[in-house]
Amino acid sequence: METNEAFNLAITKGYQTEGKAIQLGAALLNGTPQTHVLVNLPLKTLNRHGLIAGATGTGKTVTLQLIAEQMCANGIPVLLMDLKGDLSGIARAGISTPKIEERHTAIGLPYSPSASTTEFLTISQQPGVKLRATVSEFGPVLFSKILDLNETQQGIVALLFKFADDHHLPLLDLKDFKQLLHYSTNQGKDEIQKEYGNLASASVSTILRKVIELETQGAELFFGEKSFEVNDLVRTDSNGKGIASIIRLSDIQDKPKLFSTFMLCLLAEVYNSFPEAGDLEKPKLCIFIDEAHLIFNEASKALLDQMESIVKLIRSKGVGLYFCTQNPYDIPDAVLAQLGLKVQHALRAFTEKDRKAIRKTAENYPISEFYKTDELLTTLGIGQAFVTALNEKGIPTPLAAVNLRAPMSRIGVLNEQELSDSIATSKLTSKYNETIDRESAFELLTAKLKEAAQEEPTEDNKANDVKKTKAKEEKSIIEKATENTMVRQIGRTVFKEVARGLLGVLGLGGTSQKRKKGWF
Repeated sequence: METNEAFNLAITKGYQTEGKAIQLGAALLNGTPQTHVLVNLPLKTLNRHGLIAGATGTGKTVTLQLIAEQMCANGIPVLLMDLKGDLSGIARAGISTPKIEERHTAIGLPYSPSASTTEFLTISQQPGVKLRATVSEFGPVLFSKILDLNETQQGIVALLFKFADDHHLPLLDLKDFKQLLHYSTNQGKDEIQKEYGNLASASVSTILRKVIELETQGAELFFGEKSFEVNDLVRTDSNGKGIASIIRLSDIQDKPKLFSTFMLCLLAEVYNSFPEAGDLEKPKLCIFIDEAHLIFNEASKALLDQMESIVKLIRSKGVGLYFCTQNPYDIPDAVLAQLGLKVQHALRAFTEKDRKAIRKTAENYPISEFYKTDELLTTLGIGQAFVTALNEKGIPTPLAAVNLRAPMSRIGVLNEQELSDSIATSKLTSKYNETIDRESAFELLTAKLKEAAQEEPTEDNKANDVKKTKAKEEKSIIEKATENTMVRQIGRTVFKEVARGLLGVLGLGGTSQKRKKGWF
């Protein structure tokens, strides 16, 4: 009894809040929920980021949905990366069942089914509001990092972006940038090198290959117009509740390069667009990234460095980031250290390696006199998790095993008709789903290449010109030679005629004299 009282007092004191908070559930002691000993997350510290981890089937995606809907209920807009397609249920009210009622009775909280106003977004061919961004909006530095270029290649990209800016060549989609690469090694090579310096053809070819690699993962659907405005993510409905924006990503699980590109672009745009906010009573926006390992496993070092920088700085913009993955070590240490909230579901110990990983995971949580953390990590049930957060003063709360409440929205996937109905009522569809392909670098450079091709002789024409020139030269030589021959011939003829005349006269006279003298 004394242990129970000490535990209840420690948890109640540790998770007590003065302002508004999200109620996750009731604390567990010896496997039993302590009714009304609630674990609360202060809204004020939700921009300190968070982690939701656990083995497959332990309920971490449902926990993500629970936290997201509670944020919406408190007027905080959320953005959800839905890679498995099972977060769409947040758009519909849940259904009370005996099992849910039993859980909520044990926790000491009522169950009131409700839904969140939802927008469905997409970066692929799936139905939804289209998310796009232009190549120019990435800028040369970020675009180079996405392509994983070396220092020399980054310099070339920066040079080409500068050339495009100076010559009013809009870089909107990947075909614009590919055409610029082509132009830089052909008719435009001399022009660019004269103004900006030499370009190595081998480096340009490498950049082109990197762009094609990104293109094969479907990035051409993401790059273009009309660019999505991140302020459209920060909206509330008519009741003052935050709107849940769900990005449907179930068809790009096998395209980690595209996912990393999209996430980095989105976070960079949010960071650059939002003003400094300082400490707010609640965040402006919280972003949930399910299957977060897809970002980090395939990302280049440059991409990871950029992600770490954004995670460290974006908090000051009033934005919280929440990563959902199976193992905490899917997240780089530099990012993991920035996460104020940690919700750890059960882990499985099937091998010696698993047991070592569990002991290592347990060391990342505060020491508790009430739990043997490494042992309890393998025995937590579905819908139960270890939780530690930051209180309103920014101090880590005591470690608490929690029996989590059920989401008020539906657990599961919307059917096609429900999804179509939700998309049809979206206020953003008409704004972003119109395809725009205005004149840009591709069209302008194509025109220049055609113009240059018309002015410059083709290879066949060059060959014909060479033949004609040679023929003229040969003809000239022949004519000169003929002319000289004729002159010489005429000269010889005249000379002969003159000579004959002279000799004839001289000969006639001479012969007569010779005959007279008897020479003959």
